[in-house]
Amino acid sequence: MQVLIVDGANVVGSRPDGWWQDRAAAAGRLHDRLATAELPQDEVVLVLEGRARSGVPAGRDGHVHTVHAPGSGDDAIVEAVVAQVGVGDGRGVVVVTADRALRSRVEATGAGIANPSWLLARLENG
Repeated sequence: MQVLIVDGANVVGSRPDGWWQDRAAAAGRLHDRLATAELPQDEVVLVLEGRARSGVPAGRDGHVHTVHAPGSGDDAIVEAVVAQVGVGDGRGVVVVTADRALRSRVEATGAGIANPSWLLARLENG
């Protein structure tokens, strides 16, 4: 089992495409792209915070599970990583973020890291 956890705010914010004008719509576009992309992971966890939460309902949609962070998105991402690693079946967990502080926290749990550009290239090509 391979799990990809996506820092929605960080991925959306990595490109200056006007996302700040409608954070909810930007989150919806990212979700839709994740839902239709052919990614090597079995499951995708999309973590949304703030106004972006209104763009996608929390819950599962196929292989994409959307999580609404009640506060800090970083804390919700670390919680999701700990939960996935804690399953104990040896699953691989990779977090997509460019946030340095979050990267350090995630790596301390044993999860891997990928940059938003890695994910966006796969979403555009697949």
